[in-house]
Amino acid sequence: MSEITPSQSTKKNFDFIDSIRGIAMFGIVFEHSSAFWFIKYSEQSSQVIQAGYMQLAKFATIVFFLISGFLINYKFTEYTPFEYLKNRFKNTIGPWLFWIAVFILLKNAHSIFMYFKTRDAIYLPPTWYDATLGQFFYTIFYTNYWFILNFLICIVVLLLFKKHIYKVGFGIILGLISLTYSVNLYYGWFPAEHTTAIFGFVVYLWLGVFLNRYYESIIGFLRKVPMIILIVAALILFSLATLETVKLMELKIADPYNTLRVTNIAYSIVMFGILLKLGSMKSIQKLLQPRQTTYGIYLIHFIIIELVLSEIVRPMKLSLETMSPVNAIIYSIVRFIIVYGLTLIIIKLILRTRFKKFIGVKG
Repeated sequence: MSEITPSQSTKKNFDFIDSIRGIAMFGIVFEHSSAFWFIKYSEQSSQVIQAGYMQLAKFATIVFFLISGFLINYKFTEYTPFEYLKNRFKNTIGPWLFWIAVFILLKNAHSIFMYFKTRDAIYLPPTWYDATLGQFFYTIFYTNYWFILNFLICIVVLLLFKKHIYKVGFGIILGLISLTYSVNLYYGWFPAEHTTAIFGFVVYLWLGVFLNRYYESIIGFLRKVPMIILIVAALILFSLATLETVKLMELKIADPYNTLRVTNIAYSIVMFGILLKLGSMKSIQKLLQPRQTTYGIYLIHFIIIELVLSEIVRPMKLSLETMSPVNAIIYSIVRFIIVYGLTLIIIKLILRTRFKKFIGVKG
């Protein structure tokens, strides 16, 4: 593998990463809160609107891998693999397992409540296994909590190949693996669900590490590129990604919004370039406190969507089957405001207590 000789690297305070972190989490909650997950349109014009709305914030997942890789670059050199994973368990895996346990307990409590309210056994899990271990495995593999497991596996892969981490050839191999998942969406060589695409995300974590190593050269290049060029490129790629989603809808693909669509990969990287060029946005950092709130928002917002939002909207008896695309957009935005607002309030309350370690914040 060929290797680029890096310029002198010194540890810096990349304050602007907090702004990108806040925007990316904003985007993830925006996507997860959408009502379009539950709607299927047959008219192409409606599909375009649906796909466009879902595409707006679809850059967020890849951007998160990029900034995560950006931030862990120095950690790989400061700690042994065992020390690094030990620290990760305390600050990442521990809170992750805690909120999964909270979610399962609340979900079972909700099932029992609905059973006594309606006397309908359909609300109860068929067996104790389904209520406990079955629910646990379903939660970590088929809900939003998969991202953390995915992220940790990607880190382990980079640690295993640590001596190759700055080699271009290694990045090319990882990139080809990711593109294999992109092509698989059309040919179905293996299941296309996001839980089977774990190794498809390693390249973006690697790319973040690589960007950190050559930060001065990259930011120097970005300063020379007019912002209007990046914006036009993002708009073109947004349009192409929207059209690809519509094509996948026509092909009856289970997940037409898949993050590893090749058009979305390009869109996400350009959006990261725009955010990198914008730099530190103090207003976002002051309002959202991304460094303290981001992980907690990720861990808790799914609970709000699944168990709180559903109860808020239940009395409205909304019919998603007959909802127009415009009404679905309005409804999705309202859902987002409720979910993000409640989650942020809960996180800020937790930050005032000694329990902030349960959202990954050191005491």
